[in-house]
Amino acid sequence: MNTVIDTRCFSADAININSVSGGKDSLAQWLLAIEAGVTTIRVFADTGHEHPQTMEYLDYLESKLGEIRRVKASFDDRIAGKRKFIAERWPVTLVTECGMTDAQATATVARALDVLHPTGIPFLDLCMWKGRFPSTKARFCTFDLKHAPIRDQIVMPLLAEYDEVISWQGVRAEESPARALLPEWETDADNTPGLHVYRPILTWTHADVFALARRHGIKPNPLYQQGCSRVGCMPCIHARKSELAEIFSRWPEEVARVAEWERLVAACSRRGNSTFFPSTQDPHKAERRIEFISVESHGIETYRDWALTSRGGNQFDLFAGMNDKAVCSSVYAGICE
Repeated sequence: MNTVIDTRCFSADAININSVSGGKDSLAQWLLAIEAGVTTIRVFADTGHEHPQTMEYLDYLESKLGEIRRVKASFDDRIAGKRKFIAERWPVTLVTECGMTDAQATATVARALDVLHPTGIPFLDLCMWKGRFPSTKARFCTFDLKHAPIRDQIVMPLLAEYDEVISWQGVRAEESPARALLPEWETDADNTPGLHVYRPILTWTHADVFALARRHGIKPNPLYQQGCSRVGCMPCIHARKSELAEIFSRWPEEVARVAEWERLVAACSRRGNSTFFPSTQDPHKAERRIEFISVESHGIETYRDWALTSRGGNQFDLFAGMNDKAVCSSVYAGICE
């Protein structure tokens, strides 16, 4: 693995930012910076959709390695604008575009306005404002919940003080074909003069990042020992079937939370049927017809039996249903040793 830091990171008129997620990769580049003697500002974007164990792990990292600045996106102004739009436009468009009666439109508007208020939970507020959850084709969560608040609250103020701001990104080529095509260094990223993106662990493997943490005596996020391949959102819209099985078995309270969020987000949508996972990707009852989709028919709770099955989703896995929470279960080699 390459441990040589780009010399531009040592420039006197540059400041380095390390986006910390509580995951293995952002930790690895933090430790790499420490070894190289590079001073960094660590930043965590709180989405409000992390597992409590990740939040506790961030406190642990602070106690071991130093301060982490925390930022949060706010959608208060956008929600206020959406409420005005709903009150003024929905009574007309629900009738002309959705085929509702005047009475149905009035009830739908009342339902949305009753629910659509800022909660202070960025992920939930974003989805209520949008009237939907993010998906593979509309992955607005990363930009709105992480990129934008870090840019607005950290990067832009620093650019007023420094000539160069270097944003370290803990992405690796091993993770996906798309990431394998990313360059190690990007100059004037996002068309912003002076903002550069640096990916110091781009060529590293899973084993490399865990080995570095082990050498420094830093424990991994405990979620890695409980079947999670990623430790950001709980769950992520890209969660594997095996991860969902662990989530349903170990943390039913997290599923219940998302189910309640589905109810709230659905109430803020015109059709009243927004679900966490797209109905078109439902493994047993994929559906495109809007009139046949509801939280009850396609909500996250309906994925439980599928997640706990084996052999293509046809045979119920009794062992998955009887998950021993005390047993280490990791998709990464060596974590349970």
